[in-house]
Amino acid sequence: MTSFFPSRTVSLYMGRMFLVRTFGILAGLVLVLQALDLLGESGKILAAQGNGDAQVWYYVTLRAPQIIARFLPFSVLLGTILTLITMNQNSEVIALKGAGMSAHQVLAPLIVASMGVAVLSFAFNDRVVPRATATLNRWQKVDYGPMPVDRGDRTNVWVRSGPDLIEVDTINGRGNAAELGGITVYDRQGGALRAIITAPRGRRAGDGWAVAPAQRFDVASGKISQIGEMVIARGVTPDQFTLASVDADELSFGALREAIGDLKAAGRPTKALEGSLWHKLSGPLSSVLMPLLGAVAAFGIARSGKLFVRAVIGMALGFAYFVADNFALAMGNLGAYPPFLAAWAPFLLFLFIGETVLLRTEE
Repeated sequence: MTSFFPSRTVSLYMGRMFLVRTFGILAGLVLVLQALDLLGESGKILAAQGNGDAQVWYYVTLRAPQIIARFLPFSVLLGTILTLITMNQNSEVIALKGAGMSAHQVLAPLIVASMGVAVLSFAFNDRVVPRATATLNRWQKVDYGPMPVDRGDRTNVWVRSGPDLIEVDTINGRGNAAELGGITVYDRQGGALRAIITAPRGRRAGDGWAVAPAQRFDVASGKISQIGEMVIARGVTPDQFTLASVDADELSFGALREAIGDLKAAGRPTKALEGSLWHKLSGPLSSVLMPLLGAVAAFGIARSGKLFVRAVIGMALGFAYFVADNFALAMGNLGAYPPFLAAWAPFLLFLFIGETVLLRTEE
């Protein structure tokens, strides 16, 4: 097994060079992109009453994880190309080839190091990014003002009951124990609004929801009447309120899998969320693909003048993968691709392309 790798010294040398360049590029990208993002958002943050430098830095702590998660695979690609170009220019690749090593053996230390990056990326994307994204989304909904205490409640949920539309400000609890707060019912008939019913609270009652104290505004007469307790939304199940808004970016892998299970049990469509669930695995694993796509920069004689062209080809292959990955995920969200295919097809396709290019050019 160890014969597949170069010597321990060479492997550690290549792995260290690769990791230093990868995370150095990532740090530079995060600094630049975060600064550009602040140019557009700092004014909105400071416009909220009572906000100052502390809130700007708080925004940075919430936005930076999203930038890191998005651009870590780009950094792995650029780190791979920079590492292999340096080794090519110093004739280190030629020395390894002269020792009888194949192209795959030369790349083996980088692939192992990229596996470590993929594991780190998955852990970071699963533990840090969803929490930061959920908090930032809630903060942006209140225009960077004071945020309400997060007790796990759902907010601003819309459901449909026949021709009527129901808006609920907050929902807490699950199943038949769910409680509604700030209910507004838009009573419609034939596409025309007949009345607006409002109530501060509601609870499950039989096959509907008892809301009280309710008042009704009649559109035709313009009169408001107090009607006490009434039952609305018959046939609307609790999951239609509690699972009305599931954002895959705000959930960890385990939480998203549970949400998909609840939606399936309720007979709700889950194809788009299933694609996002698979992508939580294939996304970090794309780091393992980058050394293979960037390997074209390692081989060939540097003095031939084609090293720059090879580097450009490696970057083009890498960026083409990211374009294909985003396209497939979008098609999966629209239902045009099956979830598994939307998440894994670009990875498998470019794995085949990378292997083909490597074998054709070197092996």
